[in-house]
Amino acid sequence: MAEEPIRVEGWRELSRSLRRVNTELPKGLRLAANSAAQLVVNEAKPRVPVGPGKGGHASSSIKAASTRTAARVQGGGAKYPYYPWLDFGGKVGRKKAVSRPFMKTGRYLWKSYADQQERVAQKLDDALRSVVEGAGIGVQ
Repeated sequence: MAEEPIRVEGWRELSRSLRRVNTELPKGLRLAANSAAQLVVNEAKPRVPVGPGKGGHASSSIKAASTRTAARVQGGGAKYPYYPWLDFGGKVGRKKAVSRPFMKTGRYLWKSYADQQERVAQKLDDALRSVVEGAGIGVQ
């Protein structure tokens, strides 16, 4: 069963309100989201298999990324284009000769998120409260 992403209602409105108070405050939202996403990164990295080659480790591509209004954990990229195959499976190579059983829920990132979902939600809640209190806005 795939886990649902955490959605925070009013995030954009909060960001706009913080920006009206001080243009630097919305950065705190991004940092709060990154700190919560880092829990998933720390859980996922050790799960990814390490290749035999020097520096060819897809686990090093797993990182938290965020904007003012969203956070995510991503893996792969130009240097590690095979990462999605490692995580989700499928067929690759010449004439699709290399096969790995396909898993819609993935093997590393989504499973790590599922294992850490409660801690991620709590960390996000604590960090958001800290940002709002630091802006001088009361939290009820």
